[in-house]
Amino acid sequence: MQLQTQLSFQKTKTPINYESRLLLLGSCFSEHIGAKLEYYQFQALQNPFGILFHPKAIENLIDRAVHEKQYRAEEVFLENERWHCFDAHSDLSSATEIELLSKLNTGLSVTLQRLRVATHVVITLGTAWTYRHMEQNLTVANCHKIPQKAFSKQLLPVAAISKSLERIVESVRSINKKVQFIFTVSPVRHLKDGFVENQRSKAHLITAVHDVLNNSFLKGQGTYFPSYELLMDELRDYRFYTADMLHPNEVAIQYIWEKFTQVHNSQETQTTMGKVDAVQKGLAHRAFNPNSVQHQQFLKSLKAKITYLQKKHAWMQFSDLPK
Repeated sequence: MQLQTQLSFQKTKTPINYESRLLLLGSCFSEHIGAKLEYYQFQALQNPFGILFHPKAIENLIDRAVHEKQYRAEEVFLENERWHCFDAHSDLSSATEIELLSKLNTGLSVTLQRLRVATHVVITLGTAWTYRHMEQNLTVANCHKIPQKAFSKQLLPVAAISKSLERIVESVRSINKKVQFIFTVSPVRHLKDGFVENQRSKAHLITAVHDVLNNSFLKGQGTYFPSYELLMDELRDYRFYTADMLHPNEVAIQYIWEKFTQVHNSQETQTTMGKVDAVQKGLAHRAFNPNSVQHQQFLKSLKAKITYLQKKHAWMQFSDLPK
């Protein structure tokens, strides 16, 4: 008896391995995938400007990074005793103007460095709803809790999203011709916009991504990973959500991650991931008797595993051995 509808997948022709260099940009779900990549010791950089929910914000970051458009004092502002920038998440907001400008320009620099060498750029789109600051006539990445009356709300049309994604690809390709793009739509529901409005938003994003993938523009250098569809269609149950009933819980994230690895990682890479996982679990272990012979043998074995992995993959960094 089949008790679940399941998506069909094809293995990618351009897999992610331990030599790959990744850049992840987008909504909070990209951070879940980024955390998994970090745990398994992949060479991944995620969200240098913090979470970016819509394609225009991602486009702006990439455009400024590629063209090295440094931030200036007039582009940041003081609100509620913190300095903010409309182009970045509040995670970057700072106590001083100088500190914020340093974070912003460092973020541009590390984004540019990674774009130049990236093998894969993973873009997770969260919403098609945007907010325009009326006084500055600026579409913002984050409102920073400024009263909503200062903004006008707009649902990006499919054509505008498609054009934004094309500009993202063009900008990246101008400095890196071989990069692969992986697009996905976040399964996180933005119900503050409304139930129907959230569905319209996700539909616009999905349609736009496939419009870009189905024309000759990407020339085989782009794929779609169905994060949204996995949660909506395969899992389809509130037990896979956190208490807010909006965000996927750890079980759902793990499920989607496993599907991602099946599609994007070779068997050899998955074998190495298993070895990394064994080390990470070993490092998290706490002994009942740290002075026992058995525990000392365990530490010796664990150290040997770490040495083996770091010899093959010099960038891998693990925490200190447990006491």
